[in-house]
Amino acid sequence: MDTSLRRSRALLTGYFLGLGVVMAVWGARMPAVQHAAHLTTGSLSLVLLAAAVGMVAGLQAGGRLARPDRLPALLIGGAVALAAALAVLGQCRTLASLLAAAVVFGAAHGVLDVAANTGAVRCQIAFGKPIMSSLHAAYSIGALGGAALAAATAGTAHSTLFLAVGAALTTSVLVTGARTLTLSGADPTTLRPQGTDRDPAPRRVWLLGALAAASLLGEGAAADWAAVHVHSLHAGTAVAASAFALYSTGMAIGRLTGDRLTTRFGAPAVVRAGAVLAAVGLTTGVLADSVPAALAGWAVFGLGLSGTVPCLITAAGSHGPRAVATVSVTGYLGLLAGPAVIGALATITTLPTALLLPALLAAALAALARHALESTAP
Repeated sequence: MDTSLRRSRALLTGYFLGLGVVMAVWGARMPAVQHAAHLTTGSLSLVLLAAAVGMVAGLQAGGRLARPDRLPALLIGGAVALAAALAVLGQCRTLASLLAAAVVFGAAHGVLDVAANTGAVRCQIAFGKPIMSSLHAAYSIGALGGAALAAATAGTAHSTLFLAVGAALTTSVLVTGARTLTLSGADPTTLRPQGTDRDPAPRRVWLLGALAAASLLGEGAAADWAAVHVHSLHAGTAVAASAFALYSTGMAIGRLTGDRLTTRFGAPAVVRAGAVLAAVGLTTGVLADSVPAALAGWAVFGLGLSGTVPCLITAAGSHGPRAVATVSVTGYLGLLAGPAVIGALATITTLPTALLLPALLAAALAALARHALESTAP
């Protein structure tokens, strides 16, 4: 296989890995950010909202700009901007400065997300076999590493950690910058175009986006409610905290094996079987009312959902980078809104009942996978 093609895959893996590290470090040290700026819960919510608004804007802008000849600039610029914004966020001590930095941070995240996924789609076509799942596995592994780094440096000021991670990411990008420039259409063996950038997006792209939202709602539920759920079963703090780690481990394992399964069985079958597994796993874990069953349920839920987003992004790629952005934006809406929706349902029912929502959505994903994925050929 062409050396430049393998190099392209390695570079894209690095971008996904770095994005996972940055997002995990930011999320894990959020309490320190809140304490340093003396923010109320409401004020912190505004900072998170600012980051979300910036991310949506960045996803939309990235979708419009992510043409083959612009991908290197978007990858390099998005990664450097994300690293710089993280470092600045660590120095902010007022709500106003945090809001401004959070908007830039979110926008850089959005641009880098679209650029990396668009590059991944094109690289996968050049390979002639599925590689998207392994690239997304790099993000999951980076997130696990970032969370571990944040935990290991708990005694270090978050400003120092953010600065160090930002500097490391910037250095990595600058060192590989010249190689990243070969990712454009200037080297057709590396990233070949796929389809055309159709605008407006066809209805099927919106279906892909809705399925991405259903999947990422489950990810948001795991991030914000898995530990709470296990703790409600009278588990200790450390055991409860392991629920999301098990979910993330299941996600990473599934993505590391997802490409082989997709090659053998096809994307529709992988997503359909995985979604059924996720629905059964979470439902069993929620209804069993025991700590071991709950932990196993969250792990199986992550394993089942692992192949969904890579396959949906690949399918969206056949409609061009703006379709990738559309699916990403819609998916992230599910990620952002999901925890709040589950919280609202829990207040009027119970938390276990509310957590059946992502299981039901996984079942719906299984039912619609074949129609959405078998009909997206360019």
